[in-house]
Formats: sequence, C-alpha cells, structure tokens
Amino acid sequence: MSARIDSHVHLWNRALDPQDWIDPETMAAIDQDFGTGELGTMLTETGMDQAIVVQPSNSLNESIRLAQSDPSVVAGLVAWVDLTKDVGPQLESILATASVPLVGVRHLAHIDPDPAWLLRDDVGRGLDALERAGLCFDLVLRHWQLPQAAGVAARHEKLTFVLDHLGGPPAPGVEAGVWESGFRELARLPNVVAKVSGLTSGLVPGSWAARDLRYAIEPALEAFGPHRLMYGTDWPLAELGGGAGPWKNALETLLEGARQDDRDRLFGTTAAEVYLKQIPVR
Repeated sequence: MSARIDSHVHLWNRALDPQDWIDPETMAAIDQDFGTGELGTMLTETGMDQAIVVQPSNSLNESIRLAQSDPSVVAGLVAWVDLTKDVGPQLESILATASVPLVGVRHLAHIDPDPAWLLRDDVGRGLDALERAGLCFDLVLRHWQLPQAAGVAARHEKLTFVLDHLGGPPAPGVEAGVWESGFRELARLPNVVAKVSGLTSGLVPGSWAARDLRYAIEPALEAFGPHRLMYGTDWPLAELGGGAGPWKNALETLLEGARQDDRDRLFGTTAAEVYLKQIPVR
C-alpha cells in the first residue's frame, strides 16, 4: 500500500506572514492560525499520512519558513519564488534551512494584476530554471486562463505542470462549457497533471452533496485518468465548505466502483511520483 498523500494544504502563522485575504466576517472558519499540529489532526481524521504544503501567498520569506515544517506530516513544499528574477539564489535561500523537500513552485496567477502573467518572456525563463532544478510548477488559475496555460505547458514540454483545483470549474449548476473546453485542452498535454481539490471551499456548508460535484469529477477522470490526478483537500479553506472530512467522503462516494489501483493513485501514488519523484512500495 502506498503512502496516502493529501496533495494540497496550507499553513500560516499570521504574526509572521499576514494573510490579508482572509475576511473575518465571511471566512470566520479560517480566521485563525493553522500549523502542523492542526494539520496532523486533519490528516488523521481523513485517513491520510502526509500532505504537500502549498504556499498561500507570493512571499519568499513565507516559503523559507514553511520549508522548516515538521517532516512527519509534511511530505514536501510547493513554494513561491519570483520567476521574473534570478531563480537559483531564491531556491537556495529556501533550501538552506529546509527540513522538508522543496518539490515545486507556485505563483498566484489567478489574482496577478497582469492577466497575461503566464505568457511573459521573463516568466518563461523562470520556468526553464524550474525545469533545470527538477521542480514542478503549480498552476492556480481562473477558467479563462486555461488556454494560456495550455500554450505555456506546450512550450515547456519537459516541465511538469500541476493544475490546482481542476482549473477552477464554476459552482454546481452554473454553465461549465467554457471551463470544460479549456480543461480538456490542457489535459491533452502529457506533462500536465491535476489536483482534485478546492471544489467545495467556495460552497455553503450543508448546501451540497457528492452528486453535485459529478459535473467536474467525471470530466476530470475522462480527460486525465486516475494516473494523472491527485486528491487534495485545500485545507484549511475546505472548512469554509463544511470541512475536509465531508469533501473526502464525497470523493470516495464518487469513486465507488473504481479499481483499487486507481484509488491508490489518486490518494497518494500520483502525488508521490510527481512531487517526490518516487514510486511508493506497494
């Protein structure tokens, strides 16, 4: 049995790294600090072994601190570096005091003031540097940025791209054709994998059931297949939609009838292969 890895969680200590995007009125469930102790509790409750921590803000100092996390619960870190600057020294500053592996980099492209940030030449040079360093690049996007991502991934065919949150499908019941078209275009590229994550973080607790998420899960399974998908909670943001437990239970329900090997891949093997560059012992 391979390690069970939650591929997308966040940690923050707001005294050191303020998270100004947290609205105390609408996000009361996450209006607090979250460390590895809370993460360990969540992993135990959801039956997982470790998690990939993903930076919540574009901050090198935050990434340096997150790299010092407890390796018993954190399998690796997706950090932030400024891809428009010299990438090497920034990576070295993270690795200098790291206690967990640096496995990838992410930029909050979905809220960058430049809507075409992904297409910049200097960003492209930064992506080349990530490829040379053997790291992945996480894509956090709005659905209208999916065609941009497909173009970039095609130009950097030796770099692995990890699509966060299935590329931001609309809420259940909203027309999803534009998202699905861009999503399937990106899925055609063999150097792209995707996280089944973040689908309930924007929903009202108690307002959704597993069946409401089929519109996103079924195209993901068809387009990527289980071998290129990985489960993530988007915790603690998952608390906004009712919690990590209900989300995992919903996904388990939607995977009923799937082969055990496919379930193992989605709940850990794919993340271990992509991020940790290893095939877990079965």
